[in-house]
Amino acid sequence: MRLLRISRRNKVFLLNEFLGGSMSKPNNLESLWMPFTPNKTFKKDPRIIVKAKDMHFTSDDNRQILDGTAGLWCVNAGHGRKKIQEAVTQQIEELDYSPPFQFGHPRQFELANRLAEIFPEGMNHVFFSNSGSEAVDSALKIALAYQRARGHSSKTRLIGRERGYHGVGFGGISVGGMVKNRMYFGSMLSGVDHLRHTHNPSINAFSQGQPEHGAELADDLERLVQLHDASTIAAVIVEPIAGSTGVLPPPQGYLKRLREICTKHDILLIFDEVISAFGRLGKATGSDYFGVIPDIITCAKGLTNATIPMGATVVQDYIYESMLENADAPIELFHGYTYSGHPVACAAALATLDIYKEEGLFEHAGEQAPKIEKAAHSLKGTKHIIDIRNLGVIAALELEPRGNAVGARGFEVMKKAWDMGLMVRANGDTLAFSPPLIVQDSQIDEMFTTVKQALEQVD
Repeated sequence: MRLLRISRRNKVFLLNEFLGGSMSKPNNLESLWMPFTPNKTFKKDPRIIVKAKDMHFTSDDNRQILDGTAGLWCVNAGHGRKKIQEAVTQQIEELDYSPPFQFGHPRQFELANRLAEIFPEGMNHVFFSNSGSEAVDSALKIALAYQRARGHSSKTRLIGRERGYHGVGFGGISVGGMVKNRMYFGSMLSGVDHLRHTHNPSINAFSQGQPEHGAELADDLERLVQLHDASTIAAVIVEPIAGSTGVLPPPQGYLKRLREICTKHDILLIFDEVISAFGRLGKATGSDYFGVIPDIITCAKGLTNATIPMGATVVQDYIYESMLENADAPIELFHGYTYSGHPVACAAALATLDIYKEEGLFEHAGEQAPKIEKAAHSLKGTKHIIDIRNLGVIAALELEPRGNAVGARGFEVMKKAWDMGLMVRANGDTLAFSPPLIVQDSQIDEMFTTVKQALEQVD
């Protein structure tokens, strides 16, 4: 190994030149613009992952890092699953790509049927995309097109919720309610309004599972109906459990009440289940867990165990049938993506669904949920913690902000935990846990013991 010294843009970089082998550590971090990352800070002290297997990542300095976040809420079956690898390899050898417009391939039909089997009754039609963001934008477009197709062209308004996260497309950030995701990008879609969020720590702090108070907040929709009239509202979109904003379980009865109001006023209800689908709550969907059936469900992440990007929008039969029956052109929906239903992604998804079923991972998640709840809430009284929330295989520790430096303490704890061998996600000053569904008792204990130690070392 020898060191090369080069100059670029008045900066000096030291590059490691390896002869006869590949590098596990990148030699130049400058060219990549990293998403949702403080680039300057990261590149001074990078956290580089080179391998993953089961419940662990391997860092570039050969440390084992317990994955407390399932990657990014998405590696539900654990890392390095051979069944998925083999399915992807075989599919690439047989058919690497097939155009989704005017042509089809067997895997996309098989996958759509498999999803229809495990999603709520009546939700038998699937539109494929490449991510959760695209699945949401597809859902919003379908909702608007459906209202037009059935002769309700005045129903164009979309309702989201404060603190909601629905991806990064202009549709998703318009109905979303996270300030930093919205404030830089102009006026976004017109005709959008928002329900109030459901987070109320003054009466719900340290709730175990769904908070007792707050179902009445669903009546915000009635207020918006009075403001805009139901004849103008096409759809309402919410996360059954809000994730990216810092894990906000819905108050008891909230989703049921929202469903009732939507039905009353002929408004479509969309569940963004990019996080909650595929076992995160111990069921195939959050809809199943809460016993509330929406009109449209979006999903992604756990669909392929994160191996190949893929999203899906699943709709009630009457939406699909109305679109076909009332179409004003041979093409019923002028929407799609070059990689919709990509054959390799479909192969990965089918193998992932097999794993979920064969290993009973949804059921296992349901069994681990009370253990995660107990472990998380055992940290009540720990330094900096002002609230603890949980549901299913999800937990959050909310920390007291450090003066005016909102998010600084959470970020510091996240880095400290990494140094101690744990990956945990910092959403501002909230630490979010969402381990792979294969998580075992000892690993649950390790996650919360480690983060407690990290908290005690941070001011």
